[in-house]
Amino acid sequence: MASPDHCSWSSLDNDLDDEYFENMVVEAGISPESGVSSSLPHSINGPTPPPLPGPTYSRRRYRKQLTNSSCVPRETRDTWDKLFKEGYGADVFAITESEESIPAHSSILSIASAVLHDLLEQSRPTKGIRYIRISGGPHGAVYAFIRFLYSSCYEEEKMKKFVLHLLVLSHSFQVPSLKRVCVQYLEQGWLNNENVVDILQLARICDSPRLFFICVRMIIREFKAVASTEGWKVMRSVDPALEQELLEAVVEADSRKEERLRKREEKKVYLQLHEALEALLHICKEGCRTIGPHDKTLKANQFTCRFPACKGVEMLVRHFFSCKARVPGGCAQCKRMWQLLELHSCVCSEPDSCKVPLCRQFKEKSRRRSKKEEAKWKLLVSKVMAAKGTRIPSWRNR
Repeated sequence: MASPDHCSWSSLDNDLDDEYFENMVVEAGISPESGVSSSLPHSINGPTPPPLPGPTYSRRRYRKQLTNSSCVPRETRDTWDKLFKEGYGADVFAITESEESIPAHSSILSIASAVLHDLLEQSRPTKGIRYIRISGGPHGAVYAFIRFLYSSCYEEEKMKKFVLHLLVLSHSFQVPSLKRVCVQYLEQGWLNNENVVDILQLARICDSPRLFFICVRMIIREFKAVASTEGWKVMRSVDPALEQELLEAVVEADSRKEERLRKREEKKVYLQLHEALEALLHICKEGCRTIGPHDKTLKANQFTCRFPACKGVEMLVRHFFSCKARVPGGCAQCKRMWQLLELHSCVCSEPDSCKVPLCRQFKEKSRRRSKKEEAKWKLLVSKVMAAKGTRIPSWRNR
């Protein structure tokens, strides 16, 4: 049983007459909100007309829809298909590689393809019949190709069998509509690790950048599997320049992936610093369960804290105030606490009234930094704030 035909023409809108009427109403200048124009004669007696439709079909929208639609019904496509299959009034025969002939009409071939037009012009008629040779595929592929020129239709089984030949024919005879159909068919699951290298080379020959890009992306994603195929080995010996180009693309893709991972981890660290700053300010200003300022009443059974880094900062603060080696550069945990306090002073805009320890002292110390050290802290603050999407504080307000 033959597979169903597929057509690349757009379907006809069933409500064309209704849309045409609504468009005529709009062009007549009748507003949907105002009802029927008052310029109608009052002598007409009749039932009250129904309300006009809402502002669904504006003039611009209707024209755009009409441009993107096709007014060719299925019957017309079937007529063109029948004309090709029956060959009624054919005045040209296409000779395939197997020396079989396909009847066709020179006027249709000339309009559908500029290359076929030139071939027909160069051929000499014999008893009113022209003969042209179409190579680039077997008889079935050429038959499907010429049928597409008539009705833009194809059989699923034929497309599956001759898609590569049809891609070559569409490129050789300059039929972009068929080329788009072939590329779309290849994109939809036809590519695999075994044939992607061959289709890549074919896409480059047929000037199909989209298909070429899809093949390159697949090779990068499945490089280890593709590199072990027979197609890759043949391509290496036939076209070493293409192999080098693909290897460079793989290396570049790996570098971009590593860079994305590095930036993701970097952003994660800056986000943790931002959460630590929030938790530090929360502990020193409001208090949290078992730790906080001396003038606050703490509740050990308080609800769960909304700051995710609060528990870690609490442990760091407790260690900082109980550690005997509490000097910069001494204990590793104390060193992190010193850095956190100094980072807070960089973003704090009210050091005189801030309840975070040593905020004002670090603020005064920052005025004595060198330009190089100041630039480092400024860059750190900007990245920490950007990780959370917070506005960067002014560096002039100290």
